[in-house]
Formats: sequence, C-alpha cells, structure tokens
Amino acid sequence: MNLKQELDNRISAAISSVSGSDDCKALINYAREAKFGDYQANGVMGVAKQLKRNPRELGEAVLAALDLTGIADKVELAGPGFINIFIAPEYLAGQLNRLLAADRLIDIAASTQTVVVDYSSPNLAKEMHVGHLRGTIIGDALARIFEYLGHRVIRQNHFGDWGTQFGMLITWMQALEDRDTLQNELADLEVFYRHAKEKFDSDADFARTSRDNVVKLQAGDPECLALWQKFIDVSVAHCQELYEKLGITLTPGDMRPESFYNDRLQGIITDLREKGLLTEDDGAQCVFLEEFQGKDGTPLPVIVQKSDGGFLYATTDLAAIRYRSESLHANRVLYVVDARQSLHFQQVFRVAELAGFKNPGCSLEHLAYGTMMGSDGKPFKTRTGGTVKLMDLMTESVGRAYDLVTGKNPELDEAERRAIADVVGIAAIKYFELSKNRNSDYVFDWDTMLSFDGNTAPYLLYAYARIRSIFRREDAADSSFTINITETAEKQLALKLLQFTEMVNQVADDCFPNQLCLYLYDLAGTYMQFYEACPVLKAEPAVRNSRLGLCHLTARTIRQGLDLLGIETLEKM
Repeated sequence: MNLKQELDNRISAAISSVSGSDDCKALINYAREAKFGDYQANGVMGVAKQLKRNPRELGEAVLAALDLTGIADKVELAGPGFINIFIAPEYLAGQLNRLLAADRLIDIAASTQTVVVDYSSPNLAKEMHVGHLRGTIIGDALARIFEYLGHRVIRQNHFGDWGTQFGMLITWMQALEDRDTLQNELADLEVFYRHAKEKFDSDADFARTSRDNVVKLQAGDPECLALWQKFIDVSVAHCQELYEKLGITLTPGDMRPESFYNDRLQGIITDLREKGLLTEDDGAQCVFLEEFQGKDGTPLPVIVQKSDGGFLYATTDLAAIRYRSESLHANRVLYVVDARQSLHFQQVFRVAELAGFKNPGCSLEHLAYGTMMGSDGKPFKTRTGGTVKLMDLMTESVGRAYDLVTGKNPELDEAERRAIADVVGIAAIKYFELSKNRNSDYVFDWDTMLSFDGNTAPYLLYAYARIRSIFRREDAADSSFTINITETAEKQLALKLLQFTEMVNQVADDCFPNQLCLYLYDLAGTYMQFYEACPVLKAEPAVRNSRLGLCHLTARTIRQGLDLLGIETLEKM
C-alpha cells in the first residue's frame, strides 16, 4: 500500500467513526504549498454538508479520532474543514531505506487481474505508417505497466489480414509470374499495394478476378491461401522488424488477426438471431440499439452481415470479445484504437453485453487517442502529401539525434555516438507521444522532441546519466546506503520518490501514460533542486552516504519509470 492510500484509509475511517456514515471519502490531494503540509484531506466538508453539520466541528472530531502516529509529525485543521498533513521525516527515511534494500520499487498488486491489451493492429495489406505510432507506443507502455504490477497481461495484435483488398493483392501476385519481379515488389509493400490498387481501379477484368479470389480465399482455395500466406509472412516480418527497432514487446505469438476469428463469425450471427437481436434491413442483418440514434432520431444499425453474406468489422470484434472473455478469462480488455472508432466500439460493446458475449465481470474499455498533426494543423504527411512510413520516421529521428550528439560531444568516437543516437532517436519519438494526453491531437515537432530542455526524452536521459556519473567516482561507489532526512530539499525529494508507486498505480487505473511522464519530469526537477541545495560528495561521511542513497534511488526510479514507458536509458551521454 502506498502512502496516499494509507492516509486515505486512515482518514476515511476516522470520518466514518465520528459521522456514523459508511460512505466517507478522505479525498487526499498533494498540498499546493508547503505551508499547507505535504498532503491535504478535503473530505470532511462533503460529509458535513450531507449530514448538515458544521464542517469545522466535524473536522475537529475527526482530528481527535485520527491516529497518524509514525507517519505524520503534525496534523492540523485549516479553513472550513481541510486537514493538513505534514509527513514525518523519520517515516520518509524508513520507507526509502526499505526501497534501497528491496528488489522492486513497487510491490506486486494485492489483487491481480487478467488484462488483455489490444494494440498496434496494422492493416497487413500496407506498410506500417505514422498513423500506427500512437496506438502501438501507448498500448505497449500500458502492457509493461500492468505486467510490472503483477497482472497477467495478454497482448493481442489484431492485424487486418482478411477481406476484399487481399483478393486484389492475390490477383496482382498472380499477374507477376516472374519470381524476381514478385520478390522485388514485395520488398516495398506500399509500392506493391499502390500498383495493385491502380490495376484494380483501371482494369475491370482484374477487379472481377480480385472479387472472385476473395470468395476463393474465404472458401479455402489452396492457391489463394498459399499466395495470401506468402504476402502475410512478408508483411508480418516487416512489422516485427519495426517493433524490434522501436522496442515494442509484441511478438508473433501475440497475433490474433481477423482471419483467426473467421470460423467463429457465423456463430455470432446465429446466436444474435436466437437472442432476438437481429433485424433484416435491405437484406443486411443488423442490430438496432435505441441509445444510438441518427440525426432524424431513428436508431443507428450495427450491421453484422451484409446482404451478400459477407461479415464486417463489427462481427469480428464481437467474436474477439467472446474469445477474450470466455477463453482468455479477461477481467479488463483495453482497446488502444484512435478516437475515430469511438462510436463503433460503443455500439459493439453494447451488443456484446446484450448478447451475453462477455462475462459480467469483464470490463471493455476503448482507450481512444487523438491524431498526430503537422505544422499546418492537418494530419501528419510527407511534403508531397503522402503517408509517412514508420521506418522512415525512425530513421530520420536517429539521424537527427546523431547530429545532435555529434554537436554536443564531438570528442566521442563515431561508434559511441551512433549507439547513443540509436537510443536517443527512438526514445525521443516514444516519449514525445507518451508525454501527450492521449485524448488530444498534437503537433509533431522535431525541435521540441529532441530538445534537452523541458519534458522530453533527451532531458530525462541526460538527467539519469548525470546522476549515474556521480557513482563513477571511486569515493562514491559504495552501494550500502542509509538515508536520513534533515533538510527541506531532502524531504521534497523523498516525498517525490514515494509518489512513484501512487503514480504507476494511477496510470494502471486511468490508462493515461502522460501522467507518468510528467511525474518523471517533476522528479528530475526536484532532484536538481536537491542537488543544488545539498552538497553530496563534499558533505561529511554520514551525510554524504545518505545523500548518495537519495541519488541512487532517484536514478533507479527514473530508469524504472522510463523502462515502463518502453524507453532505454544510457549510463553516459
């Protein structure tokens, strides 16, 4: 249990004991100013209003019933019922010394869950582009965080690998009978797709054959299946190369593409019909939900089968929900998919609930995210207006990072500069994404992303490396530390370090990784204030040992926090 939870439990219990109400919340917040303590409880006023009691009198009664012995050295009532809590330095030192001796900075969750994280999920017909970046990075960070807290995490990469466009691609593969030509075209999936699409749009016979090949593929035709698999293997290998370069933990074993659910789709239709949820509309099978209405006030249909018998994304997503709930036994299913799909998921989740495709205890959550914008305020594109390939973006970021490192440290040999650039370039992209509120659109900006000032990856990587440089001194190499808190700057750093547990658990609850980014940035800033106010290596031995312990824990926390975000650290920059 973290400090904030401990305070919440104790103060909530005290409010309940003096008010006689079981529904009491302490409402613990960080104090805005040092004069108000370190934490502040605001729950007394709400309870007093409900019970029609004087909040000041209720607050005094709560203080009399409250026992924070060993945690706070002062607790006071302020204003109309605020409880100000001043944490005891001895308590902080004790908690930090426990962390110094522990293998983990955060204890395994007392109650663990099975969490399915659906993320990345590119369309295998094309090469991955910047539109896949946010979902891939956010989803991977959340998977890492849940895993670190001890939950059973099941990653699901719901590749798009089925449907009409693959009939088109199969037909283009058949047209390229020359093996070398086919291999050369498959080397660039974007070019391959463009050539197939141009042929599809300009040649009626080609388009007709493509549609026939879709039917053959779905019926299990051996030739179509073999060509389809050949294309899928090339596309998956390309995705895996990107994941490894980007430091994403998805593996081929996490693949659950559209084709995985193909044999389950007719069962979805049958069960919806048996439950009386289906309505035929112009030959299509639909579920009409009263809570989703169009501009004319009529219910919007969730189409699950087209008039020609074909299935849709909604059908596949319903099959996936059933699989994840019944077969994977998920407690939470997190869909990291862009905000444009919000209505789709609201409807699909509701249909799944009505049809009983998910267990009552399974939470379905759409974690929407906004769009990466260019400086023109429009979705990020190349200068010619094309889609930016993800590999090209990463290559450019590493190149820019190399120029930056070379400018700052020209004395380093080239191999070392390139190794640093590889880490900084990828970290800059990932952190820039994660530091933004996922609900918001944001403007892509190379200068900000690679800046050593502000809430950026280069700043945090440098802050970490700077702390670690202290321990390369022979007189600072001792790994046995005992922390004592005597100075204000030490206490502020200690408090910030103990908030790491609170923050990581909050991100697991709310799924906003930008909160962890902001915490790490604040921690680095708090450390710099401590370092300027409290000499470390020049202090007398016992004080130096204590402050080295604070330095060690700070570096360890930054490293762990960045690792949870999927960002590698550097010992030297």
